[in-house]
Amino acid sequence: MKPTLVILAAGMASRYGSMKQTDGFGPNGETIIEYSIYDAIIAGFGKVIFVIKEEFAENFKGIFEPKLKGKIETGYVFQTFDLKPFGIDIEIERSKPWGTAHAVLAARDVVKEPFCVINADDFYGRESYQKMCDFLKNGVSDTQFSMIGFQIDKTLSEHGHVSRGVCEVDADGNLAEIHERIKVYFKPDESGNKTIVFEEEGREYPIRSNSRVSMNFWGFTPKIFELSAGIFKEFALANTDNPKAEFFIPLAAERLIRNGQASFKVIPTQNQWFGVTYAEDKPIVQECIDRLVAAGEYPQDLWK
Repeated sequence: MKPTLVILAAGMASRYGSMKQTDGFGPNGETIIEYSIYDAIIAGFGKVIFVIKEEFAENFKGIFEPKLKGKIETGYVFQTFDLKPFGIDIEIERSKPWGTAHAVLAARDVVKEPFCVINADDFYGRESYQKMCDFLKNGVSDTQFSMIGFQIDKTLSEHGHVSRGVCEVDADGNLAEIHERIKVYFKPDESGNKTIVFEEEGREYPIRSNSRVSMNFWGFTPKIFELSAGIFKEFALANTDNPKAEFFIPLAAERLIRNGQASFKVIPTQNQWFGVTYAEDKPIVQECIDRLVAAGEYPQDLWK
């Protein structure tokens, strides 16, 4: 059974200023999502599931269905504010979705095979899909999940701070802990070189340039739905008065590791990550894709 690619695309893109999930970056207006799917098909994935807001559905289908028909099976699920499926009868007022781990749960009724999760607006590189597909075919189990570990200095924006999950990896290559750093950025030193720091309570702290980080590229079996649903229910009930609280995948992963319910193999990659957090990132991403096309990594017209 071929693994499935689950793309998280329900975000509001407030810092970007528009729908970056469907914005064009390739030579013919290809979205970042299309390059992800192209790489996933080559790697051996058999299906793609889009996790979106229901109001995005018509737009998404209009963009992706004509291009993907006959190339890979597609499906769409909606991330909503409805908590009744989790046994919560109260309504918790929010203006933004519950976060990435909650978005994964939106796919629980349609994904029946090993799968990986990615962000819609991140360009991960083909090696990442190849390594993940191999793991999902040969290494995954209901107690052994995985994540692709990127080198932090290959993941930062030149145009502002970003959030990164900085990983500690044990001697067996498994994730021991994730430290969620909210403000991570390059900082030039007196000689003009750049160091990496994160900011917390007004102070700056250094981060090693070769530290591994999570860029939300995870591998699971469907067992994750059962394991994380109860954790989400606890989280939601504990945050009824916190409309900005988000249930992130690393939060669920840390709970599972701590409880001994699952381990997460950190699969290292040297791929250069790039993505769009800010509008100023767009020309940089376009330039990166143009270079890959010129080098023959991707065709000029992705789907011809």
